[in-house]
Amino acid sequence: MKYFLIAGEASGDLHASHLMASLKQQDQQAEFRFLGGDLMEAQAGTQAIIHYRDMAYMGFMDVIKHLGKILGFLGTARRAIDDWKPDAVILVDYPSFNLKVAKFAHNLGIQVHYFISPKVWVWKQWRVRDIRRYVDHMYCILPFEPEWYSKHGYQAKYVGNPTVQEVAQAKEKFPVFADFIEDFGLVDRPIIALVPGSRVREIRDNLPLMLQAAARHPEYQAVVAGAPNIEDALYREVMGDASVPVLRDATYQLVYHARAALVTSGTATLETALLGTPQVACYRFNGSQWSYRFYRRLLSGKYVTLPNLILDEAVIPELLMHLCTVDSIDTHLAQLLADSAERTAQLDGYRRLADRLGTNVCTDTAAQMIVARTK
Repeated sequence: MKYFLIAGEASGDLHASHLMASLKQQDQQAEFRFLGGDLMEAQAGTQAIIHYRDMAYMGFMDVIKHLGKILGFLGTARRAIDDWKPDAVILVDYPSFNLKVAKFAHNLGIQVHYFISPKVWVWKQWRVRDIRRYVDHMYCILPFEPEWYSKHGYQAKYVGNPTVQEVAQAKEKFPVFADFIEDFGLVDRPIIALVPGSRVREIRDNLPLMLQAAARHPEYQAVVAGAPNIEDALYREVMGDASVPVLRDATYQLVYHARAALVTSGTATLETALLGTPQVACYRFNGSQWSYRFYRRLLSGKYVTLPNLILDEAVIPELLMHLCTVDSIDTHLAQLLADSAERTAQLDGYRRLADRLGTNVCTDTAAQMIVARTK
């Protein structure tokens, strides 16, 4: 069968590539076309129609500024689907773009599968109307999502969480700390991992604050997790005179071996939790108190980070917008670097989080359902 996939960012590229591998196990004749990234290209053996690095815009103003490009990408995706006529369209998160594609594919009579639900339960709940209309099957990766959808008249399925599988597989290959620092040319000091996101705006907004907070702990070395789609020049520009290494293709290893991590809110907070490293979630954005109040009114839940959402409690500190300052970051970071009650409580929360997520290989479960429902 023919599968058309769309992933619009680095985490989606990772999850979609694993789903493609599972689909090939279930369907020996599987063919793929897609909007995505390098990992999907490697799995499919062909180039993406559009690479996600060209699609990674965030925030209202950023989207407005690049609206012409985004509409062009949307037109390209629609034409590709119409020309190829896949048996199934598989969408991976990225709702502003993907829900428009869902409507188009649905109107063509093509079955629409959504792997990794948009976070409609916390942001823009009205999107559930489009999901009910245009998405045939929703595969959730957070255990509370099916119940939320059920309350809104839609049946979704929890298939497990891909990050559980990805982290477990990665940890099997991790070197010991001594080998890790030797492999990457690091000094023999404990590490503070800086994970400032995979988008240009995120890195510009958050990395400077992370660097300043980490610099208050000279007995540790700060190390930046480099995003695969970001050029070295941007990190050099943002870091200025700071002599801090940027590690490529080693984020999991870096976070695992760190004493603590400063992490931009997103999937990375869940990855950090499953790797067992205490963290502070940082999301500066524009730092405006007005923006904070505005977005807080739009959000329907108490939390924004995945560990806190899944357990419905404040497992990790969330420093958002104007609350994200060097001082506030360091207040929490200092506690987590020490053998403190805060560190112990966060690690206890991580254990409960892992139990809640379960151990399903979610891409295998989702692929089995997609193939069975598409035949």
